[in-house]
Amino acid sequence: MTAATQNAEEDLIYMDGFDLENPELDEAIKDRALTSGGYPYTEKMKTKDYEKHLRALQIELVKLQRHLAESGERVLALFEGRDSAGKGGTIKRFLENLNPRNARTVALPVPSDRERTQWYFQRYVTHLPSGGEIVLFDRSWYNRAVVEPVMGFCTPSQTENFLHEAPPFERMIAEEGIHLFKFWLEIGREMQLKRFHDRQHDPLKIWKLSPVDLKALEKWDEYTKARNKMFVATDTPDTPWTLIRANDKKRARIAAIQSVLWPIDYADKDFSAIGEIDHKIVMSPEGFLAKTG
Repeated sequence: MTAATQNAEEDLIYMDGFDLENPELDEAIKDRALTSGGYPYTEKMKTKDYEKHLRALQIELVKLQRHLAESGERVLALFEGRDSAGKGGTIKRFLENLNPRNARTVALPVPSDRERTQWYFQRYVTHLPSGGEIVLFDRSWYNRAVVEPVMGFCTPSQTENFLHEAPPFERMIAEEGIHLFKFWLEIGREMQLKRFHDRQHDPLKIWKLSPVDLKALEKWDEYTKARNKMFVATDTPDTPWTLIRANDKKRARIAAIQSVLWPIDYADKDFSAIGEIDHKIVMSPEGFLAKTG
């Protein structure tokens, strides 16, 4: 454990019966996790149903990739959301049966000193998809809208400039013909606590915890305000956000893949295999905020 991680843990650990260091998660948090944040299901999707549907969707993704290779069309998907919302796991299910030559994920590190002097979007532009490619961003330029201002990594004026510049930047991407998807994965408070606790006590998951992640636990409300401000500024008719309620990772993964497959025409598309999108968990930001306040 690094000194920074230890300091961050010492700053936080107890809230509403939550103790990150205790191997036993508080029963009240465990009981409320799945339905937290107003999640509409009281049970997770059955594994058998999930695996069957996921396989069908991944077959459709292979068809889509073949279409992109033949047509030269491009797909770009941004995955944002609460820490531990399941961005990486969803991306993994997108890519695991695709040809990696034309399907890739982008997860950029902290910008270098040189990159900090560039136009903010510049380092992202080089990773946009070429003809026939699928590119999935595990966090994106929207760091400047949520993570950076909440954690004090940028100034308020830098965030305001970003929120002003993002819509025309994305409009150019869409007008170039790139299929652009912007996903926000949302989880409830207790679910986030549970997932962080799981990571802390699983030696195969502990690497997922960073000092920034740990600090996020005590900044729930600040993240909410930044998220809502981002939605107001950047949820546009040209490049809308798709919000997916992700307390159940299985349902969220299914929903994200469906949301990419439905709008794009490709040969031998099997609509029955894709299935209807579950609008209990997939909605616009406006619809979500109307439900949750």
